[in-house]
Amino acid sequence: MAPESSPAPTAPSLTERAYEQLKSRIMDLELPPGHRITERDAAAELGVSRVPLREALRLLEAEGLIVLVPRQGAMVASWSREDVVRLFEVREELETLAARLAATRRTDADLRLMRELLDDAARALAACDDAATAAANAGFHRAVLAACGNPLLQQMMAPLNSRVQWLFHLTKHRDTREQREEHVRLYELLRARDSEGAAELYRAHIAAGLEPTLAIADAWECFDPVDVTRTRSRGRK
Repeated sequence: MAPESSPAPTAPSLTERAYEQLKSRIMDLELPPGHRITERDAAAELGVSRVPLREALRLLEAEGLIVLVPRQGAMVASWSREDVVRLFEVREELETLAARLAATRRTDADLRLMRELLDDAARALAACDDAATAAANAGFHRAVLAACGNPLLQQMMAPLNSRVQWLFHLTKHRDTREQREEHVRLYELLRARDSEGAAELYRAHIAAGLEPTLAIADAWECFDPVDVTRTRSRGRK
């Protein structure tokens, strides 16, 4: 009897494709905060109809990456100082808990993934590639969360993960080498199953990033999505 063949991988839906492409462009800052997204242009660029595009935009809105304005359109979300502070407040509690749990629940596979991400960050730093370094550092944080072994905590963090990753890219010029070095120290604590040491370092690691991030955020322009979409709509008349 012939062995059963493995099912062929499922092709991404049009909605998934539009979502991934738009998210990638936002993360890479090709679509910066405040950028207006028009359905007609975006659908043409992505090669999809407006129905899957609208579904993709709703997914991105749920992750806090875009703002949908009724009867006006969509725009990439902006960041204020208050947005940054609130995100750090939540991260400091939830990601610290994830680190504490990961120290006792991580697997060898989890450690291998973290080691690979640390190596990716080292190579990116050597190449002076800030975007790749930011991506590897953000990936390390996701790997710690994945290793915590608590699905409820992972579900609570899921809506924030994209914004955390985005913030890494928006602040990609901020002490990425120091971030990577702290990740190395955290990796060693997780490998040693030192839950309290990992939690203490992780909390300090996140807290230390607040002021430098706020210093960068002060240079960002904040937008009122309703005002921006209306103003630009009038400008096209």
